[in-house]
Amino acid sequence: MASAEKLKVKNEIVKTITEKIKNSEAVILVSYQGLTVADLSKLRTELRKSNSEIKIFKNTYVKRALDELKINIDDFLEGPNAIVFGAELLEPIKVISKFAKDNQNLEIRVGIISGDVAGLDVINEYASIPSMEGLLTMLAGGMMEHVRNLSISLNLYAEQLEEK
Repeated sequence: MASAEKLKVKNEIVKTITEKIKNSEAVILVSYQGLTVADLSKLRTELRKSNSEIKIFKNTYVKRALDELKINIDDFLEGPNAIVFGAELLEPIKVISKFAKDNQNLEIRVGIISGDVAGLDVINEYASIPSMEGLLTMLAGGMMEHVRNLSISLNLYAEQLEEK
């Protein structure tokens, strides 16, 4: 039987996990087996740039926290897992997806996006969305095309008026 002090520590860990999941837009469960310490450090650094973090907890603690939140991903809670917590939606998904492509030892298993369980296909869709700068560039390019066409039309109309 666990002592009261050990139970208190375990409950605090579960409470911490629960709060992190509640406060995160994107939560991604990854298998990190085979990654070196240097690889994990590099991933941590990249995630910190996007206001995210990666943590390793016992699967039993994660399961208890998810049970409190009524989220079921029990099928994925086997083996060594790490959890990526992201305050933003897209940036941690992009970072972890890029890192998984570069390192075959990191496997994205499942995600929780805005409180809903998301499979690997949904995570890959989010990862393929361009960055905010890319989207703004696409928007500006689309708008510039219309302005260019308008200026060409006005120039042709002005030339036509001059000829008369």
